[in-house]
Amino acid sequence: MYETERFDLDAYLERIAWDGVRRADLATLRAVHRAHALSLPFENLEPLTGTAPSLAPEDLVAKMVRGRRGGYCYEHNTLLGLALTRLGLTVTGLAGRVVLGAPSVESRPRTHMMLRVGVPGEPRAYLADVGFGAAGALLEPVPLALGEEHDGAGRRHRFVRLPHDGPLELWALQAYDFRKPEWVSQYAFTLEPFAASDFEVFNWHVATNPRSPFTRRPYLQRTTDERHLALDGAVFSETRADGVTTERTLTEEAEARRLVEEEFGIAVPDGFRMLG
Repeated sequence: MYETERFDLDAYLERIAWDGVRRADLATLRAVHRAHALSLPFENLEPLTGTAPSLAPEDLVAKMVRGRRGGYCYEHNTLLGLALTRLGLTVTGLAGRVVLGAPSVESRPRTHMMLRVGVPGEPRAYLADVGFGAAGALLEPVPLALGEEHDGAGRRHRFVRLPHDGPLELWALQAYDFRKPEWVSQYAFTLEPFAASDFEVFNWHVATNPRSPFTRRPYLQRTTDERHLALDGAVFSETRADGVTTERTLTEEAEARRLVEEEFGIAVPDGFRMLG
């Protein structure tokens, strides 16, 4: 799926602070996935200006690897896919409908990007996803298998089958919410492969459609070992590892820019206003 000639793997691995032995195996997949998830923030600053972010390898490296920026699902998972391909793994794009907070599975279009990863010697493929901007996101990849629960870096996930009239099985990734406590569906998908050209169209639609949530307000996320940070519009929230969440509303532009740069590690472009 990925043309990696213009991708700088060395710079990427340095950016995510991973210096392990480069092998096409499950341990490498898990380690690189987790390092990426804990190093690169989620953000939608380009769509707020009406611009679709470039998914070209050299542009992703310039922005997210060499620049102090993040991205959203197409950028994150394209970047990870480039790295995994260079490491010798087999990567296929998948597309899902985000059902977290949705009234029904069909109420949102299939616009979220994930990766199906094949590992030499492993009988099962894995779902990798470093671009889902929510506290229930994967920190480590999980086997694509129904009926199993997986604990990855303190987060629990499973796949369930959903009722569906189509020819392919419809799966949902669920995360366990310790606060409720209950399993919560994150997104639904089939195993149909999608090409890079499909994601170019999705990317343009999500970044430029005036009804897209990503064109309306800032939406930033950052995950560390100890906490999950989010900025949704002017509301900043922090969720600790024990599930306790605090939030406050930002009212001053200077405060918002400082918080984004210091807490999220994002260099706000000159002239961009975080609070509109």
